[in-house]
Amino acid sequence: MTQPPPQPPPPLPAPPHSGPSRGDVQVRCAGCRVILRVKTGVVEFSCPTCQLPQMLPPELLSRARTQPPPPIQSLPPPPQQLKPMNLQQQQQQQPQPRPPVPAHGIDPTKMQLPCANCQAILNVPHGLARFSCPQCHVELAVDVSKLNRSLTAPQSQSAPPSVPPPPPEEVNEEAIEVEREEDEGGTAGETFMDYRPPKLSIGPPHPDPIVETSSLSAVQPPEPTYDLRIKEELEESKALSCLQIETLVYACQRHLQHLADGTRAGFFVGDGAGVGKGRTIAGLIWENWKHGRRKALWISVGSDLKYDARRDLDDVGATCVGVNPLNKLPYSKLDSKNVGVKDGVVFLTYNSLIASSEKGRSRLQQLVQWCGPDFDGLLIFDECHKAKNLVPEAGSQPTRIGQAVVDIQDKIPQARVLYCSATGASEPRNMGYMVRLGLWGAGTSFSDFSKFLGALDKGGVGALELVAMDMKARGMYVCRTLSYKGAEFEIVEAPLEAGMEAMYNKSAEFWAELRIEMLSANAFLPNEKPNSSQLWRLYWSSHQRFFRHLCMSAKVPVTVRLAKKALLANKCVVIGLQSTGEARTEEAVTKYGVELDDFVSGPRELLLKFVEENYPLPEQPEPLSEDDSVKELHRKRHSASPGVSVRGRVRKMAKWKPDSDDESYLESEAESADDSNDSDDEFQICQICSGEDERKKLLHCSECDKLFHPDCVVPPVTDLPSEAWICYSCKEKTEEYIQARRVYIAELQKRYEAALERKLKILEIIRSLNLPNNPLDDIVDQLGGPDKVAEITGRRGMLVRASNGKGVTYQARNTKDITMEMVNMHEKQLFMEGKKFVAIISEAGSAGVSLQADRRAANQRRRVHLTLELPWSADRAIQQFGRTHRSNQTSAPEYSLLFTNLGGERRFASIVAKRLETLGALTQGDRRAGPSLSAYNYDSNFGKKSLMVMYRGIMEQEKLPVVPPGCSTDEPETIKEFLTKARAALIAVGIVRDSVLANGKDTGKLSGRIIDSDMHDVGRFLNRLLGLPPDIQNRLFELFTSILDVLVHNARIEGTFDSGIVDMKANSVELLTTPKTVHVDQMSGASTMLFTFTLDRGITWESASSMLEGKRRDGLGSASDGFYESKREWLGRRHFILAFESTASGLFKTVRPAVGESIREMSLSELKTKYRKLSSLEKARNGWEDEYEISSKQCMHGPKCKLGEYCTVGRRIQEVNVVGGLILPIWGTIEKALSKQARQSHKRIRVIRIETTTDNQRIVGLSIPNAAVETVLQDLAWVQEIDD
Repeated sequence: MTQPPPQPPPPLPAPPHSGPSRGDVQVRCAGCRVILRVKTGVVEFSCPTCQLPQMLPPELLSRARTQPPPPIQSLPPPPQQLKPMNLQQQQQQQPQPRPPVPAHGIDPTKMQLPCANCQAILNVPHGLARFSCPQCHVELAVDVSKLNRSLTAPQSQSAPPSVPPPPPEEVNEEAIEVEREEDEGGTAGETFMDYRPPKLSIGPPHPDPIVETSSLSAVQPPEPTYDLRIKEELEESKALSCLQIETLVYACQRHLQHLADGTRAGFFVGDGAGVGKGRTIAGLIWENWKHGRRKALWISVGSDLKYDARRDLDDVGATCVGVNPLNKLPYSKLDSKNVGVKDGVVFLTYNSLIASSEKGRSRLQQLVQWCGPDFDGLLIFDECHKAKNLVPEAGSQPTRIGQAVVDIQDKIPQARVLYCSATGASEPRNMGYMVRLGLWGAGTSFSDFSKFLGALDKGGVGALELVAMDMKARGMYVCRTLSYKGAEFEIVEAPLEAGMEAMYNKSAEFWAELRIEMLSANAFLPNEKPNSSQLWRLYWSSHQRFFRHLCMSAKVPVTVRLAKKALLANKCVVIGLQSTGEARTEEAVTKYGVELDDFVSGPRELLLKFVEENYPLPEQPEPLSEDDSVKELHRKRHSASPGVSVRGRVRKMAKWKPDSDDESYLESEAESADDSNDSDDEFQICQICSGEDERKKLLHCSECDKLFHPDCVVPPVTDLPSEAWICYSCKEKTEEYIQARRVYIAELQKRYEAALERKLKILEIIRSLNLPNNPLDDIVDQLGGPDKVAEITGRRGMLVRASNGKGVTYQARNTKDITMEMVNMHEKQLFMEGKKFVAIISEAGSAGVSLQADRRAANQRRRVHLTLELPWSADRAIQQFGRTHRSNQTSAPEYSLLFTNLGGERRFASIVAKRLETLGALTQGDRRAGPSLSAYNYDSNFGKKSLMVMYRGIMEQEKLPVVPPGCSTDEPETIKEFLTKARAALIAVGIVRDSVLANGKDTGKLSGRIIDSDMHDVGRFLNRLLGLPPDIQNRLFELFTSILDVLVHNARIEGTFDSGIVDMKANSVELLTTPKTVHVDQMSGASTMLFTFTLDRGITWESASSMLEGKRRDGLGSASDGFYESKREWLGRRHFILAFESTASGLFKTVRPAVGESIREMSLSELKTKYRKLSSLEKARNGWEDEYEISSKQCMHGPKCKLGEYCTVGRRIQEVNVVGGLILPIWGTIEKALSKQARQSHKRIRVIRIETTTDNQRIVGLSIPNAAVETVLQDLAWVQEIDD
């Protein structure tokens, strides 16, 4: 049955030519987009062009209603109002006239729903469950069950025709909030578990407490089957602890296996810094030695670590195994008579691996030749994170070290490979060189590394933890960490002192002025573009180093004060920094000599060097000589234009040389005659008299190439010239030219001198700036000089204050007795023996060095570790902290993280501190192992997006999503002022380019452009930011982080944020059925299981009451604590909660009857907006018990939820399915099954951790939504035979 076309209201009258009358409004037609004029008071109309019936947009309705209505007769008769209906009703009812369609972009293909907050009518696509209101930005969700109920509600016939249809009932905000919390996971569980070898009991316990992430501890390694040859020796000597022996057993067991491509399988030791990897490696070498495998390659980061290798081998009893440092050996064959390395350990660094001799022989070839093609001994990659950039980010090249590490593994396929690093798997991309783990390639789910990487990127943070669990289950990985129990952490703010702040402001100002000066000077240089880009590269790198140096210097007073305080308390001090400033010191010594008045100021020397070497000076002109200037110019012209001079010379030779009988000469004459096509006579005519007489006497002008009789020129030439001659007219012209040339050269000289003067003036200003000394020299000096301070850095020399206190002298760090190579080992020895109580370490000098309060060392004072400079990479920071916190120590160190109140330093320091407190070494992707570094990793996708949003907001291309710091929406001028300052700041640090000061109505407004590559470059932003005065620097950084927080928050709401490993918490967790085996790994026998748990998350009335009573009894309660009910009803019911104030945050924790305690805390104002406090305990009890009972059977969406029994939102008793054990082999199958799910949050791969309450069995694996279980089992049907 078809409906007749609806009758639209009459079309609008054509607009009069006189223009719109006062009060009329202009709107765009929702159909043909033509602009229409609507008379005052008219609310409904149809377009005269496309005949589409429509009404005024909501924002103009109120205005229309406040205007006096036009005369009644001019209005069309009101059409009959049509209520919303479902399809069944439409088929049953008689045809009715078409209702007026709301205008202003209303889309008839979508649902029109009102916003629960501002009541604006919104277009909502069918099937979209979540969105935010574009007008008030409140997060909303559609509840389909209520929408259906609302649409099928009985119509009210008495409703007046002009009133729009009643809005559908608001969506259940409580359900949205609960669903969001379920997506993000429960409260943080116990992150680390104490570690003991689960299946081995050989050897003494480890001297220090060791822990493992709770995710890894949920996995059992395979059964140990390998029998150690050195077992009895070790039990007797007790040289290795039980967990080091466990590593030996599993590594040897793994080395007996082969991958599908025929290469020998490798083993990965991921133990944290200080667990004792060195001694474990020594034990492994000794075990292989006993089996007759007497050659081993040990590759590490520093050549002086060979002494540690020797010590470790001696400790395990392998005194007969030689350690041969490769850097001391020639490039010839290692086992030749001359070199004589027949067996033992060849110890080398990663840099040696890529070295080659002048004759082209490489170390790699030398090592492969020594090993031989059938080599099956150990190939040890110690601190293997050095090879991590084998598969770099897009646009950059793989490193030579990464390539060499893969090459050597390819060339000796039967080698027993061992990868060792505490941070080797900090992100999947860094595992590219670990080709012997067998995670990708032949016989796996991933054909190559890029497929493996792609799968892990989709799986997010938790996926890497799953890979670690997979590797442990297959017996190829151990990862234990030293517990930081007993270690203390303190974040010390070193605010800029008044003098330092003034210095910083002045420096920022100076660099901005220097940039303008360089731009101006560069503009005068002709065609210098290639040098220009080089100039700016140098400018910005110097700028970055300068301000990093300044930040470091600002912390020196606090560092010295804390160090002296620790020494007085009978402790010893380790100070960590990244850079030593050696290059600046050496330049100053070269320039001023070895004796100086004071320590070198790194920033000053850096500035001086930059300006001296790179200030754009025009080329200095060569002055003309006074004597014979015309002749000189003539000579130059001859040499510059050979054509003219050759012709002149040929003629002159023809004139002055006697005739020759020489054949060759005659031939050349003939050739030149042929070339000219004309007779020679033409050229032998006097220019003045045109006579051809006395040809032999004609004078030839070498300038204009004409001929003259000596008597014809005025004055006549009496003596024939013996050299080149110039006629008088040419001579006059030349002198004029020379005069002009002199003026031009004088002008160039003047310009050059002015530029030189400006350069010297700038250098003078730099010398007068009060800039700080090199922090390293300053600290050593203030703490008693080199006699009291052990320096373990990469620099060769240092400045030492003279004994009389006047001046400083440069001296080498080594002495006659100690070589430069041994100087760091010697300094470390002095510190460990208690001859020096302060050590300063840099990243370059301290890799792998142990400075803990070792039980074997004389100096057992407690270590106080001060970080003067934190690396902008948390894994490198953790490597630095691992110098002082290691096995076999008498006391754990105290850590003080120093930061200034500048930019991002504070935020980064606090992240590292929390990370250490919870001991999340970056081998884990476990969010609960401390704050997620990816959330604070500014150079992430969210960071890049935030930067773009901020830049666009500052350039006023888009509106900022947050109010800038220090501004108020009530005072728009404060925002305008901030944006102007921010633009000026970005211009000063070169992020905004081509800046222009506007005229006209925008007079004084700065504009410019930010190039695309800068739009996403977070690193550049953070580095350039340091060059701004502290005030605007901190405000810009705060704006950036606020936007980042908003984007991350929105991503959480939309379900696109990767929340890592989620803890599933409940009062009761029980295994519902026997776990089902769905896959078995052929090599290790490890299996993949499907677990089904039942969770009861509810809180009974009695438990909730006793929680509240307990709070009040302890005196921790507040007046607002108590039971609340929601102000709104859903499905005729209200929701009940218990709320009490949190002592830590001042916000309110909430507890629900169905799902227990909420993670998110609520402010008091939000609590009072959504809920009302109940005074009647009886009402609270009834409501609580009712909700507790109903939630066991249905979700919060009610009985008509589109997911039906599969929906778990707010359901008290729920089933949870987890695939645990080996995940990688079936990763693709699970990904495919999840992609078919209806709900967006169910499509994402989620890693969850769950622990049974009855027997504390812990499972970590992939969460499979109830609706997807059947699909997963169908796709894995081939493996179900295992159960049968």
